[in-house]
Amino acid sequence: MTLTLFRRLLRHPSGLVGLLLLALVLAMSLTAGWLFPDGPWTMAGPPRAWPGADPRFPLGTDSFGRDLVASIFYGSRISLMVGVSAAGVALVVGIIVGAVAGYFGGWVDDTLMRITDAFQTIPNFLLSIAIVGIIGASIGTITFAIAIVAWPMIARLVRADVLRLRTYDFVQSCKIIGMSDLRIIFQQILPNCMAPIIVTASVLVANAIVVEASLAFLGLGDPNVMSWGTVLNIGRQELRSGWYITAVPAVALVVTVMSLNLIGDALNDVLNPRLKERT
Repeated sequence: MTLTLFRRLLRHPSGLVGLLLLALVLAMSLTAGWLFPDGPWTMAGPPRAWPGADPRFPLGTDSFGRDLVASIFYGSRISLMVGVSAAGVALVVGIIVGAVAGYFGGWVDDTLMRITDAFQTIPNFLLSIAIVGIIGASIGTITFAIAIVAWPMIARLVRADVLRLRTYDFVQSCKIIGMSDLRIIFQQILPNCMAPIIVTASVLVANAIVVEASLAFLGLGDPNVMSWGTVLNIGRQELRSGWYITAVPAVALVVTVMSLNLIGDALNDVLNPRLKERT
């Protein structure tokens, strides 16, 4: 099924472009250590060298003389790692909460949905800032903070599908033959909810990347790693004399988020053919 889905994505224009752009970002993250063995923190040249001024630094250097190409390559690692990890944790929590609430209903549904509402009453970005500010800035903390604010969306999406599917005949038949509730939820109902979950997963990864870059831009990123948000924070002080320092990571961020959005749009078309036919 995975291979078939991948082939259908390749035949979709948006999916093809999105996959190519995402493959480029992934290649950057995988080759960063090989192309730049000294790491992104090395002062490799003169400070504030403009792109094209020195052939050794195609994208120029920042105010500390660090190669921006190396910063972008290493920053792609952090963006992808945080984005995928945070989205994965949010998916697990959201799927479990939404499935349990939708299947059992009653007081279980009411309790879990009130908890979900409590998380959604606080603006997501402000809650992320509060968590990172209290616990401390590290990759693990940032991933946890992003996942904590992202799972309610998945929980409500899964709950709505489970509420609909639990009334279907195949679910009632499973109950009649004595299948356990957990087996019904995870083997019968959730596989029929995967289409919207897969589409939403790409949005979660994109949002997580943006939030991580935003936190690093505000100085709340992990000081031990090079993030695109860290480069944006450095370039903020050089906007008048060296705007390219901000522009380079901003372009990388836009390309990555755009690739994920294109993949999400393509997945929506591929996994929801009826919607495509109506449009």
